[in-house]
Amino acid sequence: MAFENNEQKTEFRPSERFSRNRRRYEQERDEGIVSKTVSVNRVTKVVKGGRNMRFSALVVVGDENGRVGAALGKAREVPEAIEKATKAAKESMFTIAMDGTTIPHAVEGVYGRGRVLLIPAQEGTGVIAGGAVRAVLEVSGIKDIRTKSIGSRNPINSVKATIEGLKSLRTAEMVAALRGKPIGKGE
Repeated sequence: MAFENNEQKTEFRPSERFSRNRRRYEQERDEGIVSKTVSVNRVTKVVKGGRNMRFSALVVVGDENGRVGAALGKAREVPEAIEKATKAAKESMFTIAMDGTTIPHAVEGVYGRGRVLLIPAQEGTGVIAGGAVRAVLEVSGIKDIRTKSIGSRNPINSVKATIEGLKSLRTAEMVAALRGKPIGKGE
């Protein structure tokens, strides 16, 4: 059945009800900073008078040019939780050491039981990552990288492990400056 009037088509939107799974990867652009909602969890606390429901939102922000941050926000309503997480993530942004469109060396980020292996890739490879790790790498501006998530599949642990790995990156110039030596062949 064809529609005679294309204006009657409406955009499909999932219901605002939350199932056990989370709403993932919503993207917003604000003042040059890209914000992605990685996951939203509904948390229920059983008390004498019934159940208290709250929401926690995991948000990743970045400028797609080497700066990235992530945070968790909690509130009674989903939009409030996302807003709190976005504000906290913007405050926690840091700069990544990059080598062109990839990272300077392989590194492993660890947080809790979550481990993420980040491996540099040649230009044109793209972002080979899954789930929450991909969200962090896309907003950070890294275009070519391979990753392997080991251990926890929890998006919170995956994001935090990725952030830890990115924080530990160093370029050759940074290491040379720390050691007080010139960059050159081993002498």
